[in-house]
Amino acid sequence: MRKKLRVAAYAVVVRDGQVLLARSPADGGGHEWVLPGGGMDHGEDPLDTVVRELDEETGYRVEVTGLLGLDSSRHVLRWEGLQGPVDHHGLRIVYEGRVVGGELRNEVNGSTDMAAWHDLDAVPALTRVRLVDIALKLWRERPVDGRTFVSDEQFPA
Repeated sequence: MRKKLRVAAYAVVVRDGQVLLARSPADGGGHEWVLPGGGMDHGEDPLDTVVRELDEETGYRVEVTGLLGLDSSRHVLRWEGLQGPVDHHGLRIVYEGRVVGGELRNEVNGSTDMAAWHDLDAVPALTRVRLVDIALKLWRERPVDGRTFVSDEQFPA
């Protein structure tokens, strides 16, 4: 079985009771809200990754104000164009950040199509990826080991 490791960096940016999210096409159609961020380029520092990705996806320049934690997930997936399953291991580094410049805008020709602020209380009603809940839990609880658990029950397969 082919093995793939993807390392990515994301940021929780909260301002005035709202969290900054980006919207991405969902598998099977529709859209889902995601935490702004994305995959590291080879040789890139994760902190540089999150700053670059937030600029690309939201138009904002951010300052990283802390490391919230890590999320590690492993799934066997089938990817178009590849024969057989892929053992995919995702390592997601979650930072806290604050806006220091730029203007909110949508990404053009990228992995997301919209960026927006959402009231923290409204997040549970959004169609979102699991990482949004994981990251917000890290942000709220700030566990010493940088790890948290979010139930799969709210994210049916």
